Amino acid sequence: MLLLPKLQNLPKSFPVEGAVRIELVEGMPIFRASSTVQERIETLLEKQQTLPLNSEEEQELDLYEEIDDYLSFINRTVRNLYLTRNQSDL
Repeated sequence: MLLLPKLQNLPKSFPVEGAVRIELVEGMPIFRASSTVQERIETLLEKQQTLPLNSEEEQELDLYEEIDDYLSFINRTVRNLYLTRNQSDL
């Protein structure tokens, strides 16, 4: 049985709608952070290079990293299911 990771929290700046977009790559859905979310992550990373982030910003960036890991897990799972199914169809 495949266990799905559990997210504990979402960043306060995480948009309720439009946070994730779905793209089709070779017929498979790929889940990616929206451009709004990507821009916020880039802003935090750029700031982190020049100034220390405050504790709230550090936590926000950590939560975005968790979301990225979660989406990566979902994308790998979908890809593996797709590949497994296609191999069994041969």
